[in-house]
Amino acid sequence: MSGARTNARLKKSLTKAPNVSDQKKTSASREKRVFKPSAEFQRQANLGSLASYKKLYAESVNSPEKFWGRQAKELLVWRKPFTSVLKWKAPHAKWFGGGKLNVAENCLDRHLGTALENKAAIIFEGEPGDVRTITYKQLSMHVCRLAHVFENMGVVAGDRVAIYLPMVPEAVVAMLACARIGAVHTVIFGGFSSEAIKDRINDCKAKLVITADGGWRRGKIIELKPAVDRALEGTPTVQSVIVLKRTGNEVKMAEGRDVWWHDVWKGGPNTHKAKAFDSEHPLFILYTSGSTGKPKGVLHTSAGYLLGAKMTSHYIFDLKQNDRYFCSADIGWITGHSYVVYGLLSNGSTVFLYEGAPNQPEPDRFWQMIDRHAITILYTAPTAIRAFMRWGDNYVLKHRLDSLRLLGSVGEPISPEAWLWYHKLIGKGRCPIVDTWWQTETGSIMIAPIPGAVPLKPGSASLPFFGIVPKIVDEKGKEVPRGTDGKMIITKPWPSMLRTLWGDDERFQKTYFGDYPGIYFTGDGAKQDKDGYFWISGRVDDVLNISGHRIGTAEVEAALATHPAVAEAAAVGRPDDLKGQALVVFVSIKTGVTADDKLKEDLRAHIGREIGSFAKPDSVRIAPSLPKTRSGKIVRRILKDIAAGRQVTGDTTTLEDISVIAALQTQD
Repeated sequence: MSGARTNARLKKSLTKAPNVSDQKKTSASREKRVFKPSAEFQRQANLGSLASYKKLYAESVNSPEKFWGRQAKELLVWRKPFTSVLKWKAPHAKWFGGGKLNVAENCLDRHLGTALENKAAIIFEGEPGDVRTITYKQLSMHVCRLAHVFENMGVVAGDRVAIYLPMVPEAVVAMLACARIGAVHTVIFGGFSSEAIKDRINDCKAKLVITADGGWRRGKIIELKPAVDRALEGTPTVQSVIVLKRTGNEVKMAEGRDVWWHDVWKGGPNTHKAKAFDSEHPLFILYTSGSTGKPKGVLHTSAGYLLGAKMTSHYIFDLKQNDRYFCSADIGWITGHSYVVYGLLSNGSTVFLYEGAPNQPEPDRFWQMIDRHAITILYTAPTAIRAFMRWGDNYVLKHRLDSLRLLGSVGEPISPEAWLWYHKLIGKGRCPIVDTWWQTETGSIMIAPIPGAVPLKPGSASLPFFGIVPKIVDEKGKEVPRGTDGKMIITKPWPSMLRTLWGDDERFQKTYFGDYPGIYFTGDGAKQDKDGYFWISGRVDDVLNISGHRIGTAEVEAALATHPAVAEAAAVGRPDDLKGQALVVFVSIKTGVTADDKLKEDLRAHIGREIGSFAKPDSVRIAPSLPKTRSGKIVRRILKDIAAGRQVTGDTTTLEDISVIAALQTQD
């Protein structure tokens, strides 16, 4: 069958498919639909009206110290009350001065002796199918026991501990044990190479490393201990390594340095007196995910970060005591910190952890688990949603998914088409979607709809959270009219903001406060519509200037997503002598579509129709998949190298499938 006939048949079948049958496919710039909260959802919501949101928001920006002071007193457990709410000398903030607390105590001890102590804190399912349930009382005992282990190893408050584990409950235990004794944790994503591990350990001078023999991914063992061993050949500060036995594969143990988790664990006390630390005591360092140049160690401290994570979790996920919450992000990213561990456990919620791949053994693994464990809230990334769309509706339709009541999106702007598919196929048209914008640096969600109060617009992150004042400005910092693209800044400090970059305050000031002195520059482009909703276009370095036209790569990708043949797309720029920059798009197509020149021309024309002829790409490259990390993040630096005809540089060991690079390089 010819490619043209296959594409025509596919287009016809997609038009009839459940995911698009009554949807007018459109790009973000044309999306006009509004989804109001249902009366049923509003009745049970933690915040049930737009008027209530506007009233609280107005107080939070007009009287921020009064607002945040009240929230901190009511929501956090203090050992010593704070005496001042904020000391701000840009770019440095000090929140809740004079106060002392313990973050682990706020996540665990506060629930002991209440009805919550026997409630599930963590429900875990490993990729092979093993399941564990850990109550708040049990989790507290695990954390206390590990805190004693740390202290026996000589770890004291302020020491750094590197955690390199799979997505297992012990990762949560390790983080909370650090918080309990005041050690500063840095969690390293389990897909990073030994070189990346070494760089991060050396930057923060970690004293202790916690790892595992391996983890499960796509039915195979991902070896973790060997990567740590290679890294530790060049890390003089590391004194000890704790190794968790997860997969049972054989590993080498260095005598005098390496100990098994189960050996140091057994026989220890199940209680531990938590120490109180200053509000600004460092809680964790999290390195941003670039693999070229010196890693940026974003530093978050205790009270302000915890307040931001707890408040946003309560309002944006509309948390209830009977919720079972599933965030698919790895523990090694900020989403795993704020919305798997600290935000959820401080609210006394039940968190579901899953170790492996979403399509192991079949592409309906998520939907099986949601039904099996009666998950009520799902928080995942547009990348995952696009993969689900590509795998087909049938994998979704054979599951009930009737326990779900709220959906969330995180990590990048979500296209209207993906939003609508998510809403209809996964949420069955009844679950609100909270599309969240925030960053590693912000610590907690900054822009998102509060689901019982704010009407939803597919593709828009909507309105700012309490106390957050974003503005869209031009190059000189002047606010632009609504509907105009610009750069997004945050004009007021907020409790969960990063405090500095570990060991490099000069870089911190230059990176985040250098473009607009005294004001935080997000690095993102955006616009605000007539209703005040924010539409994020992506990183400003991903906004291309082609023959004088500014084109957001996120807008191009959203336009491509509306083409019936496209499963996933990424757009990048390459240097061009005539235009300044040329647009190159990389596309993975759906099963049954033929990758030929006719399809490439059709995709160019489609972008022209959706955005304008000036946006037609100079090159379209098609492959079965795009280069991604195991967490599902598209590695755009690789695509930029390929587009420019350069040799691919930087670490490629975190890629899910390295062969896609060769497939894309062979095309022009």
